[in-house]
Amino acid sequence: MRFLLYTIGGCWVLVNLLTFVLYGVDKLRAKQADRRIPERTLLLLPYLGGSVGALLGMWIFRHKTKHLKFRILVPLALLLQIAVVAALYWYLFVMPK
Repeated sequence: MRFLLYTIGGCWVLVNLLTFVLYGVDKLRAKQADRRIPERTLLLLPYLGGSVGALLGMWIFRHKTKHLKFRILVPLALLLQIAVVAALYWYLFVMPK
């Protein structure tokens, strides 16, 4: 069980790091008028576990902060992840008693 939790936690960290970096790369490409990362990708990554990285990327790089869909959907992804983690914690650790 411990190995599984460490593996999931490590994957979560990697997805958030990747998401953060991609938000930074897209901001840099926007400034250089270069080929951009599709918005669909930038919105999908938070729902694959990278919501913290997306929020940090939006805040630190000041990227996509004026887009209403990003201001709503990225925090929503974080809330959904918190709900899933809380439900799994409840199911795995609280309920078995």
